[in-house]
Amino acid sequence: MAKLNFGGVEENVVTREEFPLAKAVATLKEETIAVIGYGVQGPGQALNLKDNGFNVIVGQRKNSKTWDKAVADGWVPGETLFEVEEAAKRGTIVQYLLSDAGQIAQWETVKNQLNPGDALYFSHGFGITYKDQTGIVPPKDVDVILVAPKGSGTSLRRLFVEGKGLNSSYAIFQDATGKAYDRVVALGIGVGSGYLFETDFQKEVYSDLTGERGILMGALAGVFEAQYEVLRKNGHSPSEAFNETVEELTQSLMPLVAENGMDWMYANCSTTAQRGALDWRHKFREATLPVFDDLYDSVKTGEEARVTIKANEKEDYRVKLEEELKELRESELWQTGAQVRKLRPENN
Repeated sequence: MAKLNFGGVEENVVTREEFPLAKAVATLKEETIAVIGYGVQGPGQALNLKDNGFNVIVGQRKNSKTWDKAVADGWVPGETLFEVEEAAKRGTIVQYLLSDAGQIAQWETVKNQLNPGDALYFSHGFGITYKDQTGIVPPKDVDVILVAPKGSGTSLRRLFVEGKGLNSSYAIFQDATGKAYDRVVALGIGVGSGYLFETDFQKEVYSDLTGERGILMGALAGVFEAQYEVLRKNGHSPSEAFNETVEELTQSLMPLVAENGMDWMYANCSTTAQRGALDWRHKFREATLPVFDDLYDSVKTGEEARVTIKANEKEDYRVKLEEELKELRESELWQTGAQVRKLRPENN
């Protein structure tokens, strides 16, 4: 473990150079990794681990779309693909990658298959942190660990195939065997992390829920909609409004930020853009800071967990969700986006 300085704060990080893949494979050579769930994170993590030489099996409900997807991805029923209970029974490391609602529903089944010395692995701190609401309380004789890739499972797999990595956090909630650190780091390297930074289960879920509801998804979508609406009501065409709101950001400016930071992106824009951005950034920060404070408090008190769990318990949740997504998809903003994407040079 190395200590790196980020903005004057020292953090514990693990790199591929410090803990190479060969060491990770050797660390887990006697282990069977059972990936439970083949929805969002499951495919990317399972396939990356398999391609990196680990012993991996998948547990998924039979006769489901995700079971069929696993088969299509090369997992063999009865050999490397099993029902959830059977996979959990066979695994010495159980990667619990079902949705938060799925983890609640399947917890008793999985818990009953955990043996002393096994490891229970999460990619989200939700179930453990909000145990009073989820009922997920692991046995005392198993390691409880976390690797949380900072992106979707789709991105994790795509970057892996390109020979790149996606940064991940890691945490140890319970070290029953004395091997939890080596296990969690080996798994983090195995799933394709660029580097691993230390956190704990509570901080992971607090930052994750805040980020998803904030700048990563909720705030971003809301700000897109607001700017697009202002441009449209002032007479700008859908194409112009979309390009100035979304396309230029995602295709031109964000890659520059990713490459060298926000200041470098500013330095590579016109002086007119620089001046306006530097001035207006303060107004946007002051306007949104109270919203982010409210959001974090809602996460910290467990209110966001309560809302999520309650929503998922409703029988018509999936139907209502599709209606909300359809409204988003069929809005003028994103219908315009669909047409603009078709016009990109790589699609012609």
